[in-house]
Amino acid sequence: MAKNILARRVDGATTLADRLSSVVLDVAGHIPDTSEHKSRGPEQRARAIANSAANRAAIAAGTLALPPGPVGWLTLVPELLAIWHIQRQMVADIAGAYGASAKLTNSQMLYCLFRHAAAQAMRDVAVQVGARLLIQDIPLHALERIAAKIGISVSKRLVGRGIARWLPIIGALGVGAYAYYDTGQVARTAMRLFADETSTATRKRSMRKRAPAS
Repeated sequence: MAKNILARRVDGATTLADRLSSVVLDVAGHIPDTSEHKSRGPEQRARAIANSAANRAAIAAGTLALPPGPVGWLTLVPELLAIWHIQRQMVADIAGAYGASAKLTNSQMLYCLFRHAAAQAMRDVAVQVGARLLIQDIPLHALERIAAKIGISVSKRLVGRGIARWLPIIGALGVGAYAYYDTGQVARTAMRLFADETSTATRKRSMRKRAPAS
């Protein structure tokens, strides 16, 4: 069953950054169902999931970037939302391939989706413990603060995407190519995270089996 963890908390959003912050909370706060089961070759399966998602994101972004000029600016936020929905499902599917879907949290979803785009904002979410990456389960007020930082970061990047709207065909190709690349970045983050989670769980089970009975 899909998990809805966060409610929309940014009321009366007046700026683009405020609106994006609210969208970020909505996207990261919903963990969708996945039909993916733990795979014997999770890395290969995750790559296949990532390639499929990247292609869908590129098509969605390129299509929404086709309207020229001022009309094209109206598709900027819908374009982002479409890409983030595709990427969110991809993260859930990759978690399923690694056998980690049951433990997928909103903090992990937020990290996977936005780590590459807003690394500074993610400093309070991720902790490096030796070779392992640990995602902290942080409270809602902290997530709201992080979402606000992401909203500001993403709103600045939208200026470049808006300029591409004045070059309908070439701009659409560029937007689609970036969506493909961006989705690949999200997939790499998810694969690293869930590979760490899986190897840690395997080590713990192995240690429990080797531990002498008291």
